[in-house]
Parts: sequence; structure tokens; C-alpha cells
Amino acid sequence: MKNNNRLCEDLDAEINVPTHFRCPISLDLMKDPVTLCTGITYDRENIERWIEAGNETCPFTKQVLETFDLIPNHILRRMIQDWCVQNRSLGVERIPTPRIPVSQCEVSEVCSRIVGATRRGDGKKCGELVRKIKNWGKESERNKRCIMENGTGCILSASFESFARDSFEKHINLLVEILLVLSWMSPLGKEGRSKLGTESSLRCIIWLLRNGDLSGRQSAVLVLKEILHSDERRIITNTLRAIEGVVEALFFLIKEPISPTATKASLMAIYCMISSTTKNDMITSRFLEMGLVGVIVEAIVEADKSVCEKALGVLDEICSTEKGKEEACNNALIMAVLVKKVLRVSEWATELSVSILWKLCDEESVRIEAIQVGTFKKLLVILQVGCGESTKEKAKELLKLLNVYNNRVDCCVDSSMGFNLQLSSYYALQRPTLLKISKGAELESHFNYGFLWFPEDPATGEPRMSESFPPFDSLVLRMLVLRMSDCPSPALTAQPESR
Repeated sequence: MKNNNRLCEDLDAEINVPTHFRCPISLDLMKDPVTLCTGITYDRENIERWIEAGNETCPFTKQVLETFDLIPNHILRRMIQDWCVQNRSLGVERIPTPRIPVSQCEVSEVCSRIVGATRRGDGKKCGELVRKIKNWGKESERNKRCIMENGTGCILSASFESFARDSFEKHINLLVEILLVLSWMSPLGKEGRSKLGTESSLRCIIWLLRNGDLSGRQSAVLVLKEILHSDERRIITNTLRAIEGVVEALFFLIKEPISPTATKASLMAIYCMISSTTKNDMITSRFLEMGLVGVIVEAIVEADKSVCEKALGVLDEICSTEKGKEEACNNALIMAVLVKKVLRVSEWATELSVSILWKLCDEESVRIEAIQVGTFKKLLVILQVGCGESTKEKAKELLKLLNVYNNRVDCCVDSSMGFNLQLSSYYALQRPTLLKISKGAELESHFNYGFLWFPEDPATGEPRMSESFPPFDSLVLRMLVLRMSDCPSPALTAQPESR
């Protein structure tokens, strides 16, 4: 129907769309016209949304509705279909005949039959009934609401737990079908979550996360996120921690993403798992050993708003532990990425970025790197544009820490790419900006920064021993290029190293 909706905008100059074919609410061509008790006809989807919003009047006449019954207007629908056929040469597609919405009685009957099939252990019959529910849900959002309101989630959760306990290898196709339906049912309800939170159910979900196809893995992580998010007493979380392979399964969904939806669900599941544990807990350590910090930092670089916020939330929680903080400090890209996301994604992302920076800037080397990537200026802007009290306090503390280094930080390029940086003016190295230079035609999407920095010798005022951060990769050179406008007679050159 997108083509038909576009038609109303693009073809009005060429054809005359009858006014009574348009929905009075959206002014789009009606797909499923239904009539209210006031005698006015609307498109079903629009009037249902109007009523569900709490309105008790007819949108057109403003009369109070004595009943909310929606009567299908078959005559008008056939007239619209005939009009579409007559104007087919202009690109109008015939609207399909809408299916009759599923009723509560039909849903209740199918649910009862699922309960019976589950008791008998009849996986084949249960699979047929689950597919019927799945097909109903595909037809319309109204059908999905009707299915969820009749306790279907609890019944399917109980069926999943029963067949998973019996033998999930034997009933794997049925279990995948059940998860596909449960993935769009939220909330599942307390009883449903308790059934999915048993050890047998969780083992099956984790197995599908590791071995299922793309849709199966996505459904599994969506359901896992749902039950963990509602696990206030952390009973399910504690059960999950004992299951082998859960860390690996969630980690690889981020490292090798299958969809933004699955990535967000995986990040939320990880957050629930690590935020519910004590500091330096074993499960957090396992995530860190697999390289979660690096994977999340790389994911943040190109992530959309929602994924970025969730990834920053996980990173913030990781940096609350000593080991997590250590891993983050060892990542050469993290400072530049965090500073870049400040004030660019959302207010929540800015608060999380500042929180992470505040946790990391304990070490002198980290503070110097923070200055190099422009943290000081970003913090000043944050205070100017306004932020939450907690973020404001952290920004002020960071500014006090970084102010000591603001006018005496220097940097140069690592020589592993065949470049030698010759430095003749120490104080010329102020306020650097990041510049990307590609080597050859290829350009990698993920990379590390390489820096050399020279602390000042308090006695002489000259640079003393140098320390290096991780080197550049083989394809991309990231150079810190200086803004010389505020530097008196600086001399800085980058030359190919002689072989």
C-alpha cells in the first residue's frame, strides 16, 4: 500500500482520487474501510489507533461514540478496488481484500489446543498451531495485540519449556517457531518469564544463539533480552551464568552482527548480566578476556543512535571495574571515539561518554591522550550548552585534572609506518586534530591510533623519555596534525624513514 499512499501525493495532478475513497484521518486511500456507529467510514488501522489512544468521539463529527464496533464497509472497498483497476495504467495497484481480523475466541481455542498438544508431547500438532498464530500476527498489528492480550505468551512459554526439557534437539524446529512468535510479545508476563528462565529453557536458547540460523539467533537473543530485563531478583541471571557458551554467543552477535535489532538486544542482555554482578566478577572477566572492549569501541564508530547509546551503557558499566578500566585504557581508539560522540548522538550518549572519561582519567598518560583528542574543549562546550547535574560535576572534575596538561602536551607519529617525526619545538605541539591518510586504494574501517608523547622534565623543562601507545595498522595512518596558529615559530616535519 505504500505505492497507493504515494499515489495520493504524486498523481493528484493527473487523476482525481474520489474524496470518499480517502480516510478522513490520514487522507490516504483506504485499504480496509470500516464504518462507526456515527455512519462515517475510516480506514481500520487509523480509527483503531484513534480509539486505542483513549479517544471516545468520532474524529469527523465529534459525536460521543455509543459503541466502538467497527463494521466492514464491503461495498466501498469493492468500489475502491474497481477504481484501482480502472487506473492501473497510471500505476495504481489494486488494494488486496483484507482478511477478517482474528477474534479472541479463535485465539483462545488455538491456545487450548496448544496446551493439549503439549501435554501429549505432540510436537507436530503443536507446531501447526504455533504457525497458525505466527501467520495471524503477520497479517496486522491488531491481530498481534489480540494474540498478546489473550495470554498466548504464557502458554507458548510453557510449551517451549516442556519440549526443551524433553529433548530440544528432537524438537528444534518447533522451538524455533515458538521463539519467533515470542520475540514480538512484550511483556511476556511473570509466569511466562519463569518458564523461559528455567535451566532447560535457557540451555536451549543459548544453543540456538550459537547454532541457529539468522532468524533463530535473532529470535533467541530478543527473548533472552526480554527475560533478563525483567529479572529484578537476578534469579534467571544467576542460572544463566552457569550455562556454558552464553558469553561467547552474545559476544559474537556484536563482533559479527546479523542485524541492528539483534545487536541492540545482545548489548542489553550483556548489560543486564554484568550490571547484576559484583565488581571483578567472573562473567565480566570472561567478556573482557574475549575482547569485548575493543569490539564495542569499533561498533560505536559507525553505530546509529540506539546502538551507540546501548554500547556506551555497556562500556560505562565495564569501566566501573578495575580490570575493565585497565582494558579500556589499553585501547588506543577509545578516547578519540568517546570525545567524538560527545554532543553528537544524544544527551544520554553525552552523559555516558563523560562518565566513561571521568572513570578513565586516573592515569597521567590517559589524561594526556584525552587532551590530545580534544577532550578539554568538548568539556567546556558541555558546560556552556547545559547538562545534568551529575554530568556537570564530572565535567568540572575532568577540567581540573586536564587543565594541568592543557598547554604542554605534545605528540608525534609512530615510526612503524616508515615515518620519522623530527621535533625541534616542544611547545609547538598543542591542540592537535586527527587526520586520516590512506595508504594505497584500500582503507580499513577499524584501526588503532599510535602516539608518542614526551613528558616534561621538571628540572630542565625539556622533553624526557618517551612512551608509545599501540602502533598503526598496516593500511591506515592516523596522524596527529598540529594547529600552528597559536604556536610561535614551530618546526615539525614528518619524513619517510630511510631504509
